[in-house]
Amino acid sequence: QVQLVESGGGLVQAGDSLRLSCAASGRTFSNSAMAWFRQAPGKEREFVAAITGSGSSTIYSDSLKGRFSISRDNAKNTVYLQMNSLKPEDTAVYYCAGRPFIIAREQYRYDYWGQGTQVTVSS
Repeated sequence: QVQLVESGGGLVQAGDSLRLSCAASGRTFSNSAMAWFRQAPGKEREFVAAITGSGSSTIYSDSLKGRFSISRDNAKNTVYLQMNSLKPEDTAVYYCAGRPFIIAREQYRYDYWGQGTQVTVSS
């Protein structure tokens, strides 16, 4: 069983940067593809970014690529989401998710989920 705990959310102003962290328990972290999803008020949860177990490959939502960056530190069992030039429309609950081995965009493919961390961007 893998447990995920997100942190780093908060209230920021438009144009600010924020880095989210997701700490994972368990010994299979380095074999797990990890991803970030987000859910804005009144909207469905959407894919943000994902990274392979080794960190050698990443994929992004087309609309967020260039502002957001995913990375991981397997020694710390942690995956990060660096968010730059934040906009009010980035306001959402951000979720960390994991699955064995293969990177994916679809949320139904992910087996492990965190509880989420709130990011609010004021204008």
